[in-house]
Amino acid sequence: MKIGNIEVGFLALGPMAGVTDMPFRILCKEQGADLIYTEMVSAKGIHYNNTNTKDMLIVDDRERPTALQLFGSEPEIMAETAKRIEERNFDIFDINMGCPVPKVVNNGEGSAMMKNAKLASEVVSAVVKAVKKPVTVKIRKGFSANDANAPEFAKAMEEAGASAIAVHGRTREQYYSGKADWDIIAAVKQQVKIPVIGNGDIFTPEDAERMFKYTGCDAVMVARGARGNPWIFKNIKDFYKNRKPTDGTVMPEAAQIPSKPGFDEVYTMIVRHLEMLTEFKGEWTAVREMRSHIAWYSEGFPYSANLRRNINLCQSKADIIICMDNYRERLYQKG
Repeated sequence: MKIGNIEVGFLALGPMAGVTDMPFRILCKEQGADLIYTEMVSAKGIHYNNTNTKDMLIVDDRERPTALQLFGSEPEIMAETAKRIEERNFDIFDINMGCPVPKVVNNGEGSAMMKNAKLASEVVSAVVKAVKKPVTVKIRKGFSANDANAPEFAKAMEEAGASAIAVHGRTREQYYSGKADWDIIAAVKQQVKIPVIGNGDIFTPEDAERMFKYTGCDAVMVARGARGNPWIFKNIKDFYKNRKPTDGTVMPEAAQIPSKPGFDEVYTMIVRHLEMLTEFKGEWTAVREMRSHIAWYSEGFPYSANLRRNINLCQSKADIIICMDNYRERLYQKG
């Protein structure tokens, strides 16, 4: 699949606030993610030189092609910000129109934009005119169950100049509860000519195959399914044994599903993630952020609740390594 003139493959790592920072993005890229999305960044934050946004704009060559995701509702500020940062080390501008978080929505941004297609079109058009890089949009099914307007909204974004649309099959009111509606993704695919990226409930290779076949989408986006499991991208790739969907076509029968990594491989990934995060954000921040990551990495393993309790008490990188070593020793003793 191409977005503009950029080849992006068929597997995307979705943007997740507080999760998809540079270290995690690189790990997912190494495991087979084709297109990488950054955490969403406030256009106003960049416009007003907010120091908290500085690290969020850093993109490493190892993770490209990368879509830098902006959010905002003011066409002039969005366009000025995009133009200001266009020369940075990323490939695509993505505009977030799907975030459900109240502090974003209450400011008329994120998924609130789906209630105002005219303003959303003005934002997209302004950014497209301001930059040369492709501009894409990430949306939801709609703001509420009574306003599932994704197909019409996607068409308006296409007409405003968007080069691709990512669709999360839930409304803003659902947040991440219930099942994602893949019918709405299929409807968007029927409505627009630009590439459509399907998002919602992709946790296994079989999920990815079903979404491709059910919706006809051009690419699949994995978000929560990658937390603690960057291997999901490799597993999906292995599942198809190098067979790629193109132009929404149905793929051949899939190969045998690869097994989940054993704890030794998970342990190695955790340690590497910790090292990278420490280098990028410093030890104090890395130790605290790894608490969530280790909870995700260890899910499904015996005694993981006890590991989480111990990790939450760790104050240093060395403490985490000791906890992980003790946990691994207990696993093998009981094994």
